[in-house]
Amino acid sequence: MARLKPCRLPGIDEKLLCGQLTVPENRQTRVGRTIGLNVVVLPAFDQKTKAEPLFDLAGGPGAAATEGARFYAQQGKEYRRRRDVVLIDQRGTGRSNPLSIPAKKTPQHYLSEMYPVDYVKSLRQTLEQRADLTQYTTSIAMDDLDDVRDWLGYDRIHLLGTSYGTRAALVYMRQHPERVRTVTLIGVAPTYLRMPMYHAQAAARAMELLLQQCEQDAQCHAAFPQIRDDWTNVLAQLERDPARVNYSPPDKSGSVMLEIQHGVFAEKIRTWMYGREQASRIPLIIHQAARGDFGPFLREAIGPSIPDFIADGMYLSVTCAEDVPFIDQAEAERLNAGNPFGNYRVFQQTRACSMWPQGKIPADFREPVLSNVPVLIFSGNMDPVTPPQRGEEIARYLSNS
Repeated sequence: MARLKPCRLPGIDEKLLCGQLTVPENRQTRVGRTIGLNVVVLPAFDQKTKAEPLFDLAGGPGAAATEGARFYAQQGKEYRRRRDVVLIDQRGTGRSNPLSIPAKKTPQHYLSEMYPVDYVKSLRQTLEQRADLTQYTTSIAMDDLDDVRDWLGYDRIHLLGTSYGTRAALVYMRQHPERVRTVTLIGVAPTYLRMPMYHAQAAARAMELLLQQCEQDAQCHAAFPQIRDDWTNVLAQLERDPARVNYSPPDKSGSVMLEIQHGVFAEKIRTWMYGREQASRIPLIIHQAARGDFGPFLREAIGPSIPDFIADGMYLSVTCAEDVPFIDQAEAERLNAGNPFGNYRVFQQTRACSMWPQGKIPADFREPVLSNVPVLIFSGNMDPVTPPQRGEEIARYLSNS
């Protein structure tokens, strides 16, 4: 820990430990550009009987792990009773050479398609001035993580991964099995998932459960007696013609005309199913939108959301190497035909990846990870990306899960 220095982070009262480990961007040649990995350690409260540390691996891909420091300093303090919590901004995220560029956050920005062609071209052109975009895959990043483990003097570690972080944890388990004490996986994204091939399926399943909950809840059913029809009708309306809505910002800076496309509307609804509070507002949003009132939708949509905390370049560098090349487009179209969420994500990401450099992955990358390390698997029943099915699948290969 002598390599770290006391530091303070916004919103956290206590002093933490911060540092930066420099690693080669190209771990094979080990020459040329380097990356400073941003590391934050929240120390264990009981230093005398301290156990192995917990390394938290962020989701996305593209989220910064150090953004979770506030959780471990506040409501997640229990994790630190006898363990250091180690947060590393994975290469391409946070303060570890983030693969992102500033975006002008106009109201229409929040309603634009996921990866506009001009944006992807500009993103690549800008980032290639300071990054080799083929060097930000999961396997490379997990060797970074092991460098940090060694740098901090830890022998064995506990891993906790959420969403994409579960893939990162699985890859680390395969590449450095002797260094892993236990693993906790929340919302499993296996190495063979082919994201976003099954996003629409998972989202449709989650939406069906949400609609059933509303129908079975007396208050929700009374307020929205035709919620299933509302959902079908608003999607049909937007499929025929995008909605054009006059929007007045809260700051009263002047009204603007906004366009809401079918794919964007459905994708927003999908992302809101990640959180219980936002999901609870979906019936009202759908009900009003089906009647031509997109006010509740816009109030939810215009403002910071999950995509704002993702480094787009890192997301593309990972998925354009590990997932999208293995999607059979004809299979995806058949799979998502008739699905309310459609083939939107597959189309958006496939088009973006056609303009993005493709990194290399190990020959066995997409094989299931085999391990007898103790693994605890959690799945959310209404997860719109990683349903319980994924956890059940990988458990077959993890003999001590």
